[in-house]
Amino acid sequence: MKNDRLNHVGYLRAFTSLRASTGANAHYRRRRELGDWHAAAQRNLFNRMIGQLYRCLKQATTYDESLAFGASPTEAVVTAA
Repeated sequence: MKNDRLNHVGYLRAFTSLRASTGANAHYRRRRELGDWHAAAQRNLFNRMIGQLYRCLKQATTYDESLAFGASPTEAVVTAA
């Protein structure tokens, strides 16, 4: 069953996270480069966010972007140098 409210919130949350989170933005850009359309890339990003929320609740831990999306692109460049 489709939940329209969750769908709308997911769209808005994924859209706003593109500016607020470097990891989310990198994930979105990676999905776009793989050929996903905008809506599909956003949906995939929100699904990943829901998965991270579930992990945090199940393990009783706080959200950590480096765990959620891996190392940020700037950290990867510094590490590689």
